[in-house]
Amino acid sequence: MSATPTRQQPEPGRYEIRTQGHLDARWATWFDGLVLTHVSDGTTVIHGPALDQAALYAVLLKLRDLGLPLVSVTPVTGAQTDAPQTNQHGTNQHPSDPR
Repeated sequence: MSATPTRQQPEPGRYEIRTQGHLDARWATWFDGLVLTHVSDGTTVIHGPALDQAALYAVLLKLRDLGLPLVSVTPVTGAQTDAPQTNQHGTNQHPSDPR
């Protein structure tokens, strides 16, 4: 039996979806309670509780229907957090935003 390298695996069903542009807060209800976080680079990160594959595809279809460019869909590991952080300028910044 071969040993597999130890690395942090994504939690099942947890994703960070990034789209170009800032979505208004009113769209949060359309995304079934997911959190919309505006990032200083002009993107919106959609995140929240675990999504099964059907729910993930439903979110992606909604983004397509809105005509919003998809930037990325990233599995979230246990070490990553959903909460935006405050940067040195005192504005909300998502943890994956390098600025």
